[in-house]
Amino acid sequence: VQLVESGGGLVQAGGSLRLSCAIRKFVSGYYALGWFRQAPGKEREGVGCISVSPQRIGMPHYTDSVRDRFTISSDNAKKTVYLQMSSLKPEDTAVYYCAVGWDYGCNEVLGGIDIHSWGQGTQVTVSS
Repeated sequence: VQLVESGGGLVQAGGSLRLSCAIRKFVSGYYALGWFRQAPGKEREGVGCISVSPQRIGMPHYTDSVRDRFTISSDNAKKTVYLQMSSLKPEDTAVYYCAVGWDYGCNEVLGGIDIHSWGQGTQVTVSS
């Protein structure tokens, strides 16, 4: 499986960006895809996650710092998961990664237990 990210960039505080994570060479029907970020000098943190199967798209999970500002969605036909980021703050500046697992669920992906592949990362910079 291969994850290809796109959509990062530079934005002013209060602005919006949408990141995409395309899942390629994936044959299983179910997966949980998490978004993570790592700011300079800080540990990587989970931002949110969504679980997807052919029959159902699960309710996304979010970390408290981004809830009500970030939205995770999925286009099952395109095997692509999106991270819509709004009301961006300078503290959202980080390299954002997507990661996928398919043995368990979002809790295990966000906990780093069930991750089979990582995206290459995309830089998001929010200026004040």
